[in-house]
Amino acid sequence: MGLVIGPQPGPQEIFNRTPADVAFFGGSAGSGKSFSLLYEPLRHLENPLMSGVIFRRTSPQITNPGALWDEATKLYSKIGAQFKSSVTTVLFPLGMKIKFSHLEHEKNVYDWQGAQIPYIGFDEVTHFTESQFFYMMSRNRSDSGVAGYIRATCNPDADSWVRQFLDWWIDPVTGYPIDDRSGVLRWFIRLNDQMIWADSKEELQAKYSGCLPKSVTYVSALLSDNKILMEKDPGYLANLMSLPYVERMRLLDGNWNIRPAAGNVFKKSWFQVIDAATTTGKTVRYWDRAATENMYGKNPDYTVGVKLRRDKDGLITILDVVRGQWSSLKVEEMIKNTASQDGQDCTIGIEVDPGQAGKAEANQYSRLLSGYNVKLCPVRADKISRAGPVSAQCEAGNVKILKGIWNKEFLDELEAFPEGVKDDQVDALSGAFNLSVSLLTGEFTSAMAKPSHKQVTTSRGGMQW
Repeated sequence: MGLVIGPQPGPQEIFNRTPADVAFFGGSAGSGKSFSLLYEPLRHLENPLMSGVIFRRTSPQITNPGALWDEATKLYSKIGAQFKSSVTTVLFPLGMKIKFSHLEHEKNVYDWQGAQIPYIGFDEVTHFTESQFFYMMSRNRSDSGVAGYIRATCNPDADSWVRQFLDWWIDPVTGYPIDDRSGVLRWFIRLNDQMIWADSKEELQAKYSGCLPKSVTYVSALLSDNKILMEKDPGYLANLMSLPYVERMRLLDGNWNIRPAAGNVFKKSWFQVIDAATTTGKTVRYWDRAATENMYGKNPDYTVGVKLRRDKDGLITILDVVRGQWSSLKVEEMIKNTASQDGQDCTIGIEVDPGQAGKAEANQYSRLLSGYNVKLCPVRADKISRAGPVSAQCEAGNVKILKGIWNKEFLDELEAFPEGVKDDQVDALSGAFNLSVSLLTGEFTSAMAKPSHKQVTTSRGGMQW
């Protein structure tokens, strides 16, 4: 029996067989979206005039190990394709070619002026701007005998333009796709930057004489729809289940409405308040520093030091929170006095702000705390990304709180994050948790040290042999 490559029954097959001019394939990570995007042009293998471009927002998202270029190489090599890595272009035996390219900057769309591209693919289309998408639609034309068409994949993102574009297919209350609308075609025209929708091409043409409607569909999928991945990598489900609440709702459950909001990142009900804590394990105190006194009716940021202990089983106990609105000299005094009370077994984390001034200030604290185990912790990620790892552990019930007078204000601030007035205690907790992890791994976690980007998970598809 010869080699057979094709989509799996279910959402993959529906996506790859739709006649829509524009089709979106979205839902949970691992549902086979990227495979479907790569498979799509193979329907035109025998057409020597056929060509296409598949876009990611940045070049590294194409060429990183295990990313789109590697996936394309694994798939297309089985049918005798040639690969031009220097220009990320695939040449097929009978003449068809597919290029992989980026649109990192808004102006990159003008690199395609005058181009004719029968097949355009967008992998993770929520990373592209609306103007990039519609400009490239103007390049979606062909003299190959194949009418131009667009295919796009995406994970849910409530703040993306894609959410509004796909509104008809999404339940406005729950944020989940409407099952009986998945794969259903609708038609639109765009007049003066306004989207006008209808259930048929004829309906639009009757109202707007001479218009040229485009058909659109959205196909939703879950990880469970990718049977091949579930069999090959059953641990992938556990990876998604361990994500923080908001990311899990997006990347596992496929929710289009979920976003970080009060009660979504931390919930008071996740924490057990205990009367006594274990005396064994790694103890850290992490300082999120401010240096402004509460004067003249102002309400500046707080300096916060969160102390926690990780036991041998990985369970976390938050032992103490020191918090105040102090001058820079008072901050130094409080940090030094607290270090004396915590003892030399407690590792002290000092947050390092970006820039030379932050580094100089952090080094000053190293000298101030001579004799203690001090770690300088660089921070460049956004607050929500930094809170993600500890949020996941809190939801799993792995973080407890030692009873103290600071408990109420601490829990109130956590549950209000990121919409609350203050978030200094959240930042200090995130830093303390990530510092405790670094004592095991030997490096400060990527959630703290790397710039924030929307989380991207490569969706691995399936092959039928």
